[in-house]
Amino acid sequence: MSPLIRLIACFVALMMAMGIGRFALTPQLPHLLSEGQIDLTAAGLIAAANYLGYFVGAVDAMFSRRPAQVRRRLLGGLWLCVLLTLASFWANGFWAHLILRFGTGVASAWVLVMITALSQPLAAAAGRPRLGALVFAGPGLGIFLTGLLALGSNLLGQTSATLWLVYAAVALVMLLAILPFLPQPSAMVPAVANVVSSHNQGIGRLGVVYGLYGLGYIIPATFLSQMASAQFDGQWQADLFWPCFGLAAAIGVVLVSLRRQSANATRHWLIATLWMQAVGVFACLLGNGPGLALLVILCGTPFLACMQLVMQRSRELASHNTQRNAGLLTACFAVGQLSGPLLAALSSHFSGGLQPALLIAGSGLLLAGGLLFSPVSAAQALCANGGAPTVQR
Repeated sequence: MSPLIRLIACFVALMMAMGIGRFALTPQLPHLLSEGQIDLTAAGLIAAANYLGYFVGAVDAMFSRRPAQVRRRLLGGLWLCVLLTLASFWANGFWAHLILRFGTGVASAWVLVMITALSQPLAAAAGRPRLGALVFAGPGLGIFLTGLLALGSNLLGQTSATLWLVYAAVALVMLLAILPFLPQPSAMVPAVANVVSSHNQGIGRLGVVYGLYGLGYIIPATFLSQMASAQFDGQWQADLFWPCFGLAAAIGVVLVSLRRQSANATRHWLIATLWMQAVGVFACLLGNGPGLALLVILCGTPFLACMQLVMQRSRELASHNTQRNAGLLTACFAVGQLSGPLLAALSSHFSGGLQPALLIAGSGLLLAGGLLFSPVSAAQALCANGGAPTVQR
């Protein structure tokens, strides 16, 4: 089967698992709050449960070595995203949504790690690395889709329950369409011990950077719809911000995929995307319409591009153990994301708003960019170029 078809299937898998299974909570928050199911502090705890599940799924994915284990988690994650979204139709109140969001966090992490480990070596083997990078635009278009569906639901005066049902139906259609075309995992090539150990420090630092990125972006991303709803008094214009965020994220992946391919170029682009998002988070502190528009542009555009660049950087540092490194980095990312909503809940509880949490988030992004100011040595570059991918088609 054509690698292009398999890569398109990977793109749609991330579009569904991340855009719907993972991020559907964001456009639903204004509905859940207005319906009295939860308050803003509870919303932060529900989001934290989602990211705790994401952490659990990422750690579990690190130890999925055999092809059968990879396949089970990929398919299980995709089906769980559909079924748990459907179950949200009947959910009412804090605990029901918290449990379901934890489950979708586990499922979406399985899908992201497995799709990353399968799609990137597939694209490299086919001589189409840019197509592999474009797979990461899938979540952006998924966010765009969920945002448009939320906008339509709001205009029609529908409840959060109806929107969950719509999301589940769309997710099921997407899953059934791609099932025959997903890449098949094969046995993993054993890693060369001295190559891996020589890059542990680089991967460790990258994990810290990715964790700070998770903390930095997640607060504005989680509460964007709610902040817009508060600014526009629940009018339909507020629902435009989330789909625009997703569209900007997809465009950002396309733009970054056109960059010159080199280790230093990847590092420089990664620093730029982190600091660009920091400016967007600080702009959000303005608390007005222009501030939210700047947030969409400055945080949305580099959102998924940053994820793509981190995974590319990990392959440059250590091209062996693709799946292990993807799982490790995703777990670090999840720790940062988990910290974000907890910080938001504390901020809301003690200050009545998100301003202190946003200030810490923006500072974390600035620090993450600063940690990357160390060039790759010639020996590292030689080792990175001499490795082989660990998961093949």
